[in-house]
Amino acid sequence: MKNNKMMYLETPPRLIETKIFSEVPAEFRRKVRTDWADANRPGAPTDCFIEGPSFDADGSLYIVDIPFGRIFRISPDKKWSLVVEYEGWPNGLKIDAKGRILVADYMHGIMELLDARVGKMLPVLTARNSESFKGCNDLHIASNGDIYFTDQGQTGLHDPTGRVYRLTTSGRLDCLINTGISPNGLVLDPSEGVLFVAMTRDNSVWRAPLMKDGSVSKVGRFCSTFGPSGPDGMTMDKAGQLFVAHASLGHVFVFAPNGEMIARIKSCAGQSCTNVAIGGENRDRLYITESVTGTVLVADISVLDS
Repeated sequence: MKNNKMMYLETPPRLIETKIFSEVPAEFRRKVRTDWADANRPGAPTDCFIEGPSFDADGSLYIVDIPFGRIFRISPDKKWSLVVEYEGWPNGLKIDAKGRILVADYMHGIMELLDARVGKMLPVLTARNSESFKGCNDLHIASNGDIYFTDQGQTGLHDPTGRVYRLTTSGRLDCLINTGISPNGLVLDPSEGVLFVAMTRDNSVWRAPLMKDGSVSKVGRFCSTFGPSGPDGMTMDKAGQLFVAHASLGHVFVFAPNGEMIARIKSCAGQSCTNVAIGGENRDRLYITESVTGTVLVADISVLDS
């Protein structure tokens, strides 16, 4: 891949390779037509489309399968189990410090997996003042329990009306951004004073400083990418390095706190890197969902500390 000099200053980004951690087992792949695939991948075979990786306290990795409304658990020894299958399109999934599993569902809004043992889904927030959401995509949980989430729908440069919300623990719903260009993944910085939002169709990540009253001000583009799609899911490490999955370039791009691209993590499977999660005993492994092939990749990111 050619380096884009607008994305770094002096030193080109280092290349980090990936390897396959696990793949959707054959028994869970379905070769049937779905409404989701017709709308999002017309004409392309879609036996699964995984997203939303998140680890629980026991080290199991949860992921969603959007077109079939499924949530899977991958145990530390890489065994797959179906947690729940329901009528919905789960996009993002996060697990909070107490083990609560929350899902951003394109059909239904914000959902909770009430009991992983019996696979019961419970609506948390389905509308704003009786107005349906455009289509929720991803979420991030703050340390105090507030839920930040994106309402993407079919927005883009032609319709910059995507929204970013915060649902406080008291139940108040704040609209932080209502001019988003396909808002997707989002994450708070380590101080929780800045919110980063992937704007897929803008091919950029926006930086939104949070004011004392909880509003945002002076929102700007933190970094830009290129390609037919754009930034998707994101995460951030304790050093403030931002990991951005790109849905069409087969990479996760790593940006320093100043917005410079310092590394690119290359998929060894397909080109659709959709989301990321940091894991491992020392939190030095990056797990990546490559959605088209139904593959979970892993990369050693400890090299970023050297």
